[in-house]
Amino acid sequence: MRRLPGWWLVTSLALATAAAMACGKSGDKAAGTPADTATAEAAAPAGPAAIVTVIYHIPKDTAAFEKYYRDVHLPLVSASQQEIGFTRADLTRFSSNLDGSKPAYYRQAELYFPSLDDAKKGMATPGFKKVADDLANFASGGLTGLLAVETSDPAEASEGEPMAIVTVIYKPPTDAGVFEKYYAETHVPLVGANQQEIGFSRAELTKFESNLDGSAPALYRQAELYFPSMAALKKGTATPGFKQVAGDLPNFATGGLEGLIAVETR
Repeated sequence: MRRLPGWWLVTSLALATAAAMACGKSGDKAAGTPADTATAEAAAPAGPAAIVTVIYHIPKDTAAFEKYYRDVHLPLVSASQQEIGFTRADLTRFSSNLDGSKPAYYRQAELYFPSLDDAKKGMATPGFKKVADDLANFASGGLTGLLAVETSDPAEASEGEPMAIVTVIYKPPTDAGVFEKYYAETHVPLVGANQQEIGFSRAELTKFESNLDGSAPALYRQAELYFPSMAALKKGTATPGFKQVAGDLPNFATGGLEGLIAVETR
């Protein structure tokens, strides 16, 4: 796996003066939920981190989803963390598409493992099966479950106030080789060159290896730009630099994409 240039990824900006996030705290942090920002003690990774990614589609009843998710599912994930072996859990909720319309997806949960082998080992445990079997009890709109690997330099989990995230989910392109060449040589450096103007504090890039059942991935890549607050995100997405980055997407994203705004719900 070719790792994309990491020279433009900077450490997180100080968050002490960040404004409180609109919709930033939706009650996910109930007793027994996974420690979204704390990482368990783990050996040095054998390769790029692997991520079990669950993208929830819009449920039939969001209130019922949220109650079960908070009160039952997240405590179940937390209780199985040691057995499954994930070291970090990131939970986000999509508030809108980038154009302000209703979001294409509802939520995302990402479980981080030190390596792809660790992820596959964890997915084979009874604890993971129990967590997977529970999804049908509340994910009434369906979901997409994938296995991803990091293709950017490792980043630390967020601390302090919940962050706002520009999330771009790429669908399978018509030519993956052409996509990867342009992405690595042109698009990623363009994002980096505009980082200061746009104001994001870190970027996380991942590539989907497969669906969780081992079949070809339903989605291709994901890019997440983290901002210290929703106000900072809105300011950043209105800049000429962001518009330049967005305008570059049709040059390589031949399979289409979903652009969303998310908030952390740790």
